[in-house]
Amino acid sequence: MPWQAPERRAAAVEIRAQGRRLAGYAALFDVEARIGDVRETIAPGAFTRTLASGHDVLALVDHDASRVLARTRTGTLRLSQDTRGLAFDLDVPDTAPGRDVLALAERGDLGGMSFGFTVAPGGDRRDSGDTRELRAVTLHEISVVQGWPAYDGTTVAARALDTKALRLNHARRYLELASMGR
Repeated sequence: MPWQAPERRAAAVEIRAQGRRLAGYAALFDVEARIGDVRETIAPGAFTRTLASGHDVLALVDHDASRVLARTRTGTLRLSQDTRGLAFDLDVPDTAPGRDVLALAERGDLGGMSFGFTVAPGGDRRDSGDTRELRAVTLHEISVVQGWPAYDGTTVAARALDTKALRLNHARRYLELASMGR
């Protein structure tokens, strides 16, 4: 089979910050998106093969492979399907991209989620018009989208962090900065 360039799709889905974790949906089933002149939906179960295969999937920022947040191979990214879509739960690293994503999630400023995929052979259905249904895809990555996603329909929200842990982190950071100034 010849090489196939990955496609990318984005959705304005709910993302929740919970301590140093993000959770939400990277894709929603049966939600229509306009991709150029095509109306596209994702069928329930479209990610079943990938999830069953143990294929390593990355969590990135804006599809940028230099800004890795987590991956399934290490267990820092957990993916599952339910009746709503492709759910994710990831442990955010203490890196610049990780801190930026958490700050934006807490403020509610993230645009949504996206995913990069290739269509499995026979994995999509097109009608004679302008509609396409994704039925079986190979998932390569999910991405936090800071701008505008392709799939609309849900919101991006952040849960409040544990304020005691936040105060301790601020105090620790203040002490670090104060000791550097000596």
